[in-house]
Amino acid sequence: MAVAIIIKASVIMFFQKDYWQEVADRFVKENVPVKPNRGNILSSDGKLMASSLPEYRIYMDFLAGGAKKDSLLFKVHINEVCEGLSRILPDRSPAQFKRILEEGRRKKARNFLLYPKRISYIQYKQIKELPIFNKNKYAGGFHHQAYNNRKKPFGTLAAHTLGSVYADASQGARSGIELAYDSLLRGKDGNTRRQKVRNKYVNIVDVPAEDGCDLVTTIDVGMQDICEKALVDKLREINGHVGVVVLMEVATGEVKAIVNMQKGKDGNYYEMDSHAISDMLEPGSTFKTASMMVAMEDGYITPDTEVDTGNGVYNMHGSRMRDHNWHRGGYGKIDVTHIMMYSSNVGVSYLIDKYYGSQPEKFVNGLKRMSLDQPLKLQIKGEGKPNIKGPNERYFSKTTLPWMSIGYETQVPPLNILTFYNAIANNGVMVRPKFVKEIVKDGRVVEEIKTEVINPKICSDNTLQQMQQILYRVVYDGLAKPAGSKQFAVAGKTGTAQVSQGASGYKSGTMNYLVSFAGYFPADKPQYSCIVSIRKPGLPASGGMMAGSVFGKIAERVYAKNLYLPLTAAVDSNSVFIPDVKAGNFAETRQVLSDLRVNTRVEGNFPRNQNTWSVANSSDNAVSLNERNMVADLVPNTVGMGAKDAVFLMESNGLKVRLNGAGKVYRQSLAQGSRIRRGQTVTLDLR
Repeated sequence: MAVAIIIKASVIMFFQKDYWQEVADRFVKENVPVKPNRGNILSSDGKLMASSLPEYRIYMDFLAGGAKKDSLLFKVHINEVCEGLSRILPDRSPAQFKRILEEGRRKKARNFLLYPKRISYIQYKQIKELPIFNKNKYAGGFHHQAYNNRKKPFGTLAAHTLGSVYADASQGARSGIELAYDSLLRGKDGNTRRQKVRNKYVNIVDVPAEDGCDLVTTIDVGMQDICEKALVDKLREINGHVGVVVLMEVATGEVKAIVNMQKGKDGNYYEMDSHAISDMLEPGSTFKTASMMVAMEDGYITPDTEVDTGNGVYNMHGSRMRDHNWHRGGYGKIDVTHIMMYSSNVGVSYLIDKYYGSQPEKFVNGLKRMSLDQPLKLQIKGEGKPNIKGPNERYFSKTTLPWMSIGYETQVPPLNILTFYNAIANNGVMVRPKFVKEIVKDGRVVEEIKTEVINPKICSDNTLQQMQQILYRVVYDGLAKPAGSKQFAVAGKTGTAQVSQGASGYKSGTMNYLVSFAGYFPADKPQYSCIVSIRKPGLPASGGMMAGSVFGKIAERVYAKNLYLPLTAAVDSNSVFIPDVKAGNFAETRQVLSDLRVNTRVEGNFPRNQNTWSVANSSDNAVSLNERNMVADLVPNTVGMGAKDAVFLMESNGLKVRLNGAGKVYRQSLAQGSRIRRGQTVTLDLR
């Protein structure tokens, strides 16, 4: 017996090892990973902007369950199953599903795809209730592959800033906030063992999965929508190729809206790239503000310093510097304030060349003092680093400085320009733009992202106040009038620059332009700063008329969004307010009208108890209440009632109610006064 046992054990251990290992694996599975739920991304006011939802691909194993299952499916339940699948997935007919099932049966496939698209959790649960499919995968053959898909309830709003994840969100992120905070959003994998006990698999948790944190962004959905609509409307109007809008809170640096629109091949506009943070283009005249501030800070000029711009054409070291109105004779002799108001290229370049031509490094150092050369080190990846030439660099010639002063021969991303203007609005304090303000775990804030200061003071108070006043004049007396508002003060600067064809995406012979406006509002107590930047082909090209008008619409709508007036401001003291009153319960209607001090008349003598129903008629000075008779066992009249009273009346008489719309009942499917049949359904249409 001992020899037999040893021999048998040896056979099992060596010759039947693979077979028994396979049997054991079917009963016990060690270290099965459990994926956590990816954290949500929320707007600043708590709206869901990105969340993970389960999706499924569905398969069939036609060899599972044996001949009995096959017979039940294809002889007894085939029509019922196919009709059910078509009802749940209506883009396929029952006949198409029948052909799919028969093809899988013919191929004897074990992992046959029943439907080419992913389906939702609700659709999956409905399919699991169909005959055969409601059995486990070993008996019925129906099985699935689950995916953790990322959904954005607001569609394309701030889509590129929020970022994207891989097809299965559990595999990680690809761009934007999703990528920057991937380790926090992803969570930590768990670990389980699957063991078969009494013919059932049981999950034994060794290490539970830890769900990812939620992120509260700085994005305001309402402001994002305002900015996107204003920009896209203008892009369509002027046939723009790329448009950018960034709206930022002055004191905190919170980016309330960021729009990156690019024209697609179909003529519509989509978010395709992070233009606001990555585009390395010559900013044009918005850069003149920085040039003039450097000269003011060094004491070379004041707002009253005059320059004779002549006829708008000036010979600058052998190259012609032109003002935009040179063909109309130029501006002649004007001071620094008017140079900025009219965006005179000749005026700015003449002053910078006069005082810094022999010491260009001093001018460049002045720009660096205001941190214009520094990367912003944003929370999201992909930002461009400002390129401001130094005098010791290659290709720095005598014409470099004057052209640099008006926004050429230098590249600065739009968000960096906005950060500079935001510092002017913020009393000289330059703060870092931020996109995420809180990290939340299980409803509790675990980390608050504080505002970071890049530069505590970009210039002296005197220079700052002078430039603030100049920027105000630019809007109200200069070329940026379309950016202004009659409701509040606006300050800022226009920009128009020629751009290379490669940068704008066009290959035709037309010249391409970058039109922009950067500023803040209200100018006296700045709350928000904003930049609008548009690339378009050909003339006309105007920073004030095109980008400035977009800024003006955004500013007024954002300002109105935060404008709260007392209710008394809307009341006309000379008028008498008589409300429109719904039909309903007499006692409740009378109580509300009494509390509102509305003059009320009760017509006729009818019992005024809790079960009395009335209909109201409003006149110029009073509300009249008349009895509405209700007869037992007859369908009541609910026309004119609100949903609450109408549903109560119908259901108290044994009827089932289906509601369509909102407001007051204007039609009911069962005629008033007809005999009630309990359990019958009545449809109430409201408007």
